[in-house]
This record gives sequence, structure tokens and C-alpha cells, in this order.
Amino acid sequence: MSRLPLAFAVISMEGPDTYSQAGGLGVRVAHLSRALAAAGYPTSLFFVGDPALPHHEVRQGVDLFRLAQEVSRAFPRGIYDGEEVKREHLATHFPQELVHGWATRALESDLTPILLFEEWHTAGWTKSVSDLLWRNGVRDRCLLVWNANNQFGFDSIDWPALAYTAAVTTVSRYMRVLLQNRGIDPIVIPNGIPETALERPDSGQVALLRRAAGGTPMVVKIGRFHPDKRWQQAIRAMALLRRSGVAVRMLARGGGEPYGRELMAEATSLGLSVVRWSGEVGSTVELARAISSAPTADILELGSFLPEALLPYLYASSTAVLANSGFEPFGLVGLETMAAGGVTLVGATGEDYARHLHNCFVVQTDDPRELADGIFQLLGDARLRSSIRRNGRSTARTYTWPQVVASDMVPRLPILARRQMARWPGIESGT
Repeated sequence: MSRLPLAFAVISMEGPDTYSQAGGLGVRVAHLSRALAAAGYPTSLFFVGDPALPHHEVRQGVDLFRLAQEVSRAFPRGIYDGEEVKREHLATHFPQELVHGWATRALESDLTPILLFEEWHTAGWTKSVSDLLWRNGVRDRCLLVWNANNQFGFDSIDWPALAYTAAVTTVSRYMRVLLQNRGIDPIVIPNGIPETALERPDSGQVALLRRAAGGTPMVVKIGRFHPDKRWQQAIRAMALLRRSGVAVRMLARGGGEPYGRELMAEATSLGLSVVRWSGEVGSTVELARAISSAPTADILELGSFLPEALLPYLYASSTAVLANSGFEPFGLVGLETMAAGGVTLVGATGEDYARHLHNCFVVQTDDPRELADGIFQLLGDARLRSSIRRNGRSTARTYTWPQVVASDMVPRLPILARRQMARWPGIESGT
């Protein structure tokens, strides 16, 4: 089948610049836009970028447009420094730029403009963009899509206006239910991972980390210190295993949240030995040094930044990665662990890809005994671990961004277009 004459604009507060990243959104839109461009579609990414970089730049086939730089110069600490000032500025100026600039150029090139708005910050912009397109007489030639990755900001969204002016998508069936509770009927288009995530971590570096653990099985938990991440369940599970005489260590990396101190204090009160490492961990050698520094610690807490490039080595070298969140819109850590050849214990919310004891271990409750039982089962069954690693890699291959674009996103666009009564290439109006 030949490629459709489409042009994509991805619109987001976050983006690929260091200045523009605070969570996973910047990574998502960067990889999504690159996959669209690699598939042959003209693609532009609009985001609040580094004020010191060019307004327009082409990178990996994507036209990057850095927005609100004149405002961002007054807020140098990052994307959400001066958040409301930036949002108000964009709400006033950006819709005209998008419609009179990008959308008009796409239409003049006989392309159907697909405008993909991400997260709550952009929800209000869709109405302004839709109204401008109507006034220009081209609304029926454009497709507006708004995507929810999380429930942040849901209370600030005018849902009837959003549903009228844009087709709504989300990243999992779990998020779909949350949106249905708001009176929205969204289409699910899953998240993806870059194809590079499937590259096997160097076996020598993986072996280095395993040797650093001194032969004691290690589980890993990485994420913000927040109740949603079920850190307390993980710590209490570790205490249960210790009381049962099971040899296992945890490597923990949270954030700077005060809740982290409460958790480590609880761990100590439960009889667990906790050691905090504050040195740098910029390489596998430094990470191995941290792991070997406290051979008797039940929990080793990394207090410094852990580079994303080291995560695959950590996932592959551990007995299990604890991604047991109680609220997880999609569960990217679990999928990244699978891609690296690791074993993960995930929660039971947005992890649509998870199949218990096939490609992961699914934790259904917040009971620490369930998590402890899962870890114990994995520790004692090398064949199960091997099977999960193998099946997890197979699952991850079906969730790369090129796969998502080709199999989940582009084939769904005609459905979304019909919902908006928008024309679609090759489909007669009204059919």
C-alpha cells in the first residue's frame, strides 16, 4: 500500500531539548515524531524549547520549532519554570502561527494536515486552532487529535469543547476508562520504544554489575518517591523476604521527594539495613563500585543522577525490576525492561502488554506478600526467568515506535477523521 499524502504536526509543552524535559512526555514526542518522519511523512514538532537554540532546526528528519523562546529567556530553569506565563503566551499567539503557517503550507502542498496535541496543556489550544481553520474554510481538510498520557490537569479541561473540536486518543485501556468517566470515548494508540532499545546490553558490562553484587540476587526499583509507585509495598516485601531468610538486595533510585526519607526510615524500622550512595554513577564501572560498596546492605539507595543509558545494563543484570505501580497509565519501565532482556514485576493498570508468567510477573494488589511471593518464585526458578526474558523481548519488538506508527496510529486515523466529518485521502466524503 502506498503512503498516504499526510503531514504531521506534533504539539507539546515538552520536547527533545534538555531544557524541555521533565518527565516522559519529551521523550515520547521526540521518538514519535522521528518515527513518523522515518516512515516518510513530513513531520514537525512544536514545543517550548531551549531559548539559546535556534527557533527552527531539522534533526533526524523532523522540523523542530521551539516556541515561546522570548518568554523562556526569563525562565532559565527549565520547561515548567514560569509554566503559566508560557501557557498563556502560547494560547494567545501559537494557534495563529500553527494555522497560518504550518497548516496552510501543508494544504498548499496537497497534504492532509494531522495535528497531534499532547497532554492537558494543549487541550485549550485545539478549540482556537479549530475555530481558525473554520474561518479559513479548511476545517474539513484537517484532522485534530488530542492525546492523554496521564490524568494530570484533567480538572482544568473543558471536556465538551475538547470532544467537539478534536478526536481524543490515549495510551492504554486503563486510561480509556478514566476518560470514559469524563464522558469521552477515546481510541487507544499505545506508547512505543525506540528500536535502539532492543539492542542487547553488552554482556561484559552486565557481568560486571552481577559480579559487583557479590553473588547475591539483586532487584531494582526506579521511580519517583510517590505512593502511586508502591515503594512501601516493595520495602515491606523486602522485609518479609529478609525475615524468611531469603538472600536478596534492592537497588533503589527515587528522587528528592521528602516521602523518600519516610520510606527509608520505615525500612530501617523493619530491620532492613539501608545504605545511601551519593557518589557519581555515570558509567557501569561507577555503578558497579556503588553496588560493591555495601555488600551487606539490604537496600542500596542511589542518591545521585542515574543516566538513562545505564538503565538497560541494570535491567539486564538484575533478578527482577520492580515496576509495581498502583497507578500507571502505560508502564514504559516494564516494556523497557523487557526490551533489555530483563524480568519485570509490573502492576495491573495500564500495562496492556503484560501477560502474567509469560513475559512478566503481574502484581494485582498492594499486599507486600504478593510481591514477596513473586520475587521468591523468580529467585527459585531459573527456567521461568529465562522464559520471561525471552518472551519479554518478543513482546517489546511489537511495541517499537515504527510498529506503533504503522500498525496502531496511521490505520486508526480514518476512524478519527470520520468522527470529525473530515475528508480523508482516498475516501469519498460521506462514506
